Amino acid sequence: MAEESVLLEALKHNFGFDKFKGNQEAIISALLDGKDTFVLMPTGGGKSLCYQLPALMSEGTAIVISPLIALMKNQVDAMRHFSEDDGIAHFLNSSLNKSAIDSVKADVVSGKTKLLYVAPESLTKEDNINFLRTIRISFYAVDEAHCISEWGHDFRPEYRKIRPIINEIGTRPVIALTATATPKVQHDIQKNLGMQDAAVFKSSFNRENLYYEVRPKTKDIDRDIIRYIKSNPGKSGIIYCLSRKRVEELAETLRVNDINALPYHAGMDSVTRTENQDAFLLEKVDVIVATIAFGMGIDKPDVRFVIHYDIPKSLEGYYQETGRAGRDGGEGHCITYYIHKDLQKLEKLMQGKPIAEQEIGRQLLLETASYAESSVCRRKTLLHYFGEEFKEERCGNCDNCLNPKKQVEAKEELCAVIETVIALKEKFKAEYTVNVLIGRKTDEVRSYKHEELEVFGCLVDSDEKFLSTVIRQAIIAGYLDKDIENYGLLKVTAKGKKFLSKPESFKVVEDNDFSESEEEVPLKGGATCAVDPELYNMLKDLRKKMAKKFELPPYVIFQDPSLEAMATNYPITVDELQNIPGVGAGKAKRYGDEFVQLIKRHVEDNEIERPEDLRVRTVANKSKLKISLIQAIDRKIALDELAESKGLDFSELLDELEAIVYAGTKISIDYFLDEILDEEHQDDIMDYFSESEEDDLEAAIQELGEDYSEEEIRLIRIKFLSEMGN
Repeated sequence: MAEESVLLEALKHNFGFDKFKGNQEAIISALLDGKDTFVLMPTGGGKSLCYQLPALMSEGTAIVISPLIALMKNQVDAMRHFSEDDGIAHFLNSSLNKSAIDSVKADVVSGKTKLLYVAPESLTKEDNINFLRTIRISFYAVDEAHCISEWGHDFRPEYRKIRPIINEIGTRPVIALTATATPKVQHDIQKNLGMQDAAVFKSSFNRENLYYEVRPKTKDIDRDIIRYIKSNPGKSGIIYCLSRKRVEELAETLRVNDINALPYHAGMDSVTRTENQDAFLLEKVDVIVATIAFGMGIDKPDVRFVIHYDIPKSLEGYYQETGRAGRDGGEGHCITYYIHKDLQKLEKLMQGKPIAEQEIGRQLLLETASYAESSVCRRKTLLHYFGEEFKEERCGNCDNCLNPKKQVEAKEELCAVIETVIALKEKFKAEYTVNVLIGRKTDEVRSYKHEELEVFGCLVDSDEKFLSTVIRQAIIAGYLDKDIENYGLLKVTAKGKKFLSKPESFKVVEDNDFSESEEEVPLKGGATCAVDPELYNMLKDLRKKMAKKFELPPYVIFQDPSLEAMATNYPITVDELQNIPGVGAGKAKRYGDEFVQLIKRHVEDNEIERPEDLRVRTVANKSKLKISLIQAIDRKIALDELAESKGLDFSELLDELEAIVYAGTKISIDYFLDEILDEEHQDDIMDYFSESEEDDLEAAIQELGEDYSEEEIRLIRIKFLSEMGN
């Protein structure tokens, strides 16, 4: 066993720390004693030190296998900072040219290099294997080891090849490290790396300083984020988005609103990406906007907020990304925006993958949805997911604990659930169990003849959402278990069987509602940014008056959502009016004067304090896409060809064109309409919209649908809005 004083001395000498954190000392001792070691340590717990210090204390070079080039650079820079010689740490990956690789190898051979970071892809190259066989290796460190498991949040097939390659190079002790692993993922890692007998060190997943909150995602999300950042001036934050396009757009929107922000995603050239990362680390910028898909290697201790613009694909991903906040033990706000339809988008992204992978992906998504929708303490739910029990009823540092919901008795429902799971021989998932409980005869239920079971329809009058809540909370309470390895089949635990023989009170809190509503986002502390009903009605009356004057349907002037935004944010100049969604420069100039005068009078008469951050500026024309569409239409490019060239479905192209004309820009698509519809048919649809009081596309399709396709109706509606309103 390595002497305690020797370890502390080495820690002080190399890193300047006086004491170890958590399990660090025991982990380092095990590794120095030549044992395979498995380390499960949440982000911010000091994982890297567990292999950095033993590498500095051992003969030879430690091979650190890491999936992210950015993370390697970050770690190598950090190690060089602690040493007098830059050769102490190097990386080998695809970003290096031949002369740089030769220079790295020379330092390794000379014995200068104690840590060599290698991407798993580089490890498989014959040249590198041959080179590594010639050097003295102290041990192998597999960082981000959850990448081995397809149940992990960032599965990398090349991670599966690590063990065979280690065997080929030469076996030495292995330390596997991860910040997020469910019991299933941990088992996968140990099995795949051939380290079932490893010394296992697990740290608690509870990060007490992190505040968790889930907000409904509405059309005002950008405004809400800007408001939040401006109320936390000078604080560092990360915003995660799903797509590169959204990252670029949001970073630009933040910048035009005087927030110092930069984008970061895998599609950027590596120089820019590295510059942006360094600017964030060196505090030249406050906020970095990044894709979820590309894990950022950022080890910044004072990140004060992490915002998820889109719901992550798994709770492991969510936990790891939120874990970047408050690593120094200071405050860390983790805010996630959630709407149910985002899950459908994520499911679509999985299409085309192998069926087993899709099923795993779906299970992980369901866990994330459960977390977002649940009214149970967020910490309790998260820790349960990672196989850790949080004994307190409330943590006091999440939205659900700070705004607790009323509890509802569900003893009878739980008894019925347990009986049904047993009757189904513990071979079905929660969704199927609910179908049996409420008596829904799906094809699957019929195929198993489960409609003949005594329990079928035993809770026919219950709400299926409530039953899903009961199942979810019964799992956390330990009455049921979910067999994750078997795609989430429900099992009854010993505690559940005992409950069935002697039922007792079982209270649940109903889930939060994140349906597709467009209601305002509640802010922390209970305040809301709500529509002023009196002003809204006055604006509607003014719109009606103007519609009469111009002989137009009211919605052509401004749509309802635009009026709602005016009645929320009180724009009092034509410039400010242009920042209202659906109001472009054209509309603001054409119709805006009377509206802003009315709002100004209302604000003065009622001494209204306007939202400070009203002037949320939007990026000119929101994106280059809109400009290029307008230019292409000016050149009379056929719309179907235009959609194809931009990688859009035809329906998505129509969405973009609708947004363009709603905002007040005039476009002429007659050249395309004349190709597909004769004049009489065009007039027929135009007449319908001229006479219609409401801008209701569904009603139009219902009325005209027998004679015309949805696309034809939408195209004429675009022509109508452009000609009449702009």
